[in-house]
Amino acid sequence: MGLKSVLLAVTSALALGFLTFSGTARAADDGEPAFRALFKELVETNTAPGVGSCTLAAQRMETRLKAAGFTDADLHLFIPESAPNDGGLVATLKGTGSKKKPILLLAHIDVVAARREDWTRDPFTLFEEDGQFYGRGVADDKGQAAIFTDLLIRYKREGYKPKRDIKLALTCGEETEGVFNGAKWLSETHKDWIDAAFALNEGSYGVDDASGKHVSFDVEAAEKVYQDFTLQTTNPGGHSSRPRPDNAIYDMADALKAISAYEFPVKLNDATREYFTRMAPIAGGADGTAMRDIVANPQDAAADAQLSKDPAWHSMLRTTCVATLIEGGHAVNALPQSVKADVNCRIFPGTSVAEVQQALATAINNPKVALSLNGAPSPATPAPALGRDILGPIETAVAEVYPGVPVLPTMEVGASDGIYTTAAGIPTYGLYGFFEGPDEGNIHGLNEHVGVQSLMEGRRFFHKLVKLYADQ
Repeated sequence: MGLKSVLLAVTSALALGFLTFSGTARAADDGEPAFRALFKELVETNTAPGVGSCTLAAQRMETRLKAAGFTDADLHLFIPESAPNDGGLVATLKGTGSKKKPILLLAHIDVVAARREDWTRDPFTLFEEDGQFYGRGVADDKGQAAIFTDLLIRYKREGYKPKRDIKLALTCGEETEGVFNGAKWLSETHKDWIDAAFALNEGSYGVDDASGKHVSFDVEAAEKVYQDFTLQTTNPGGHSSRPRPDNAIYDMADALKAISAYEFPVKLNDATREYFTRMAPIAGGADGTAMRDIVANPQDAAADAQLSKDPAWHSMLRTTCVATLIEGGHAVNALPQSVKADVNCRIFPGTSVAEVQQALATAINNPKVALSLNGAPSPATPAPALGRDILGPIETAVAEVYPGVPVLPTMEVGASDGIYTTAAGIPTYGLYGFFEGPDEGNIHGLNEHVGVQSLMEGRRFFHKLVKLYADQ
């Protein structure tokens, strides 16, 4: 290799973070400088809807994987014709031929919009201050996307040969409704690229208290299904000086009050049953007693009432539906002719959208109120089984990286792209691997942040965990 070629190679390596600035071919200890460079590039690639490009972020991660030795045969860069900025990437680290199906690492690279004038710092520049990383997506979900991408690069450079294939999918569209969703598209169109025994995805954080002490390491072992419904009432209307008993606003008000008063029945699955069992001694007192009682008897009304004082626990125990938008009327001096409202439901895993719609219709009990789906029905995704083959390696890795911290399986009351992979037959579990305090890193809000040490510990955690799974 000539001098010019050597200089070009060194320059390229420096740009990708593979060499230190001294020019030596070492990456300090476990390659943290290279990880920091990758993380910085990913955060500083704007992937917000409408103004950013997931495709560019995916292409940049593809470049890094190729520099580490991944071939074209190992990589699938996909760019939808209908949404050229919403591309994604699938990468595979080949195993040694185990008959066990691969492991899938799933992370979304799109982020919620962020306006520079609202933030203390530029949201699309990575800042490190007072032990925190700041930037849009550092916690949701580019921290994990960077860890997963770096993990494959690190394994490749270590010469690690897993027994089973390890797959990575970086996708767009998780944060925005009604756009091209890469995880959904892959699950429905190219499942062969991502097919796996199970997937690890975003979901639950480790929980820190206000002092920064680790309280629990939460693992999302189930998640609710998101579904919107539209309620509509109509009326001939008329002059407001001549009111009449049938009024579109009153009909809607009655319907929404009926939904507010309706409680879906308590249900438990592997995730919530294990959560309340393990949380009971931590919570103690009346809450701890109620947790033990609800596990023993899901129909225990007293236990339900005690736990439902906490909105998070109330949501973990059942399907919930709540009014979120309303519009109606056309003039201040006219009887309303039409009123429309949105009811947002978070459906307990395994419950069909049709069941929920019927329950709402029964609660409303008024033929004047039209109830319809807002958008396509979400899949009635069942809760994945939570066996020792999944939970055991997590407990082992936590004991090594976070000794003494209890592992709590839980159910995500929101929703993620895991609904698509689970519906496609790839059981999906959510864990970030790092910890957040009571403000949860201010995800989706101003000045989103994640602890520097916490992110590095999460990187160490996944390096251990994925090897445990890959060598099963």
